[in-house]
Amino acid sequence: MTPIQLQQFIIEFFNHHMPFNNLLGLRASYTENLDAEIRLSWQDNLMGNPVHKILHGGVTAAVLDTVGSIAALLAGTVHLDSIEAVKEYYDQLANGGTLDMRVDYLRPGRGAEFIASAKVIRRGKKVAVCRMDLHNDSGLHIATGTATYMS
Repeated sequence: MTPIQLQQFIIEFFNHHMPFNNLLGLRASYTENLDAEIRLSWQDNLMGNPVHKILHGGVTAAVLDTVGSIAALLAGTVHLDSIEAVKEYYDQLANGGTLDMRVDYLRPGRGAEFIASAKVIRRGKKVAVCRMDLHNDSGLHIATGTATYMS
């Protein structure tokens, strides 16, 4: 397995093998710079406020956490310089997790589609810090977050 194949595996795993992500309808991808992105279409069952048709804050937090986690895992593939290093990283993927996360809700979550993006601020050998943002399809900034991941 090459680093690129591992990156593709990470996206495939988040898109097709995580039941919660499937329940929410998350669609993950990444850029050439390994910035992670998730798209989420509006669904009435994700409403937190049915009077105003606003996305549930827990869904917002879950999307930000997921996109940050993907970015942290992808960043770990950058310096893998051998097949052995790729295999070792692959074997450790299940040990990752969120250590800490902060979410700032900036606006009500309204829109037909939501786009979450994440960038790694700092990556060490075992821990990554990410900045995540959620926008709607009109470009309005809905929420922002910062999280620390064991990866």
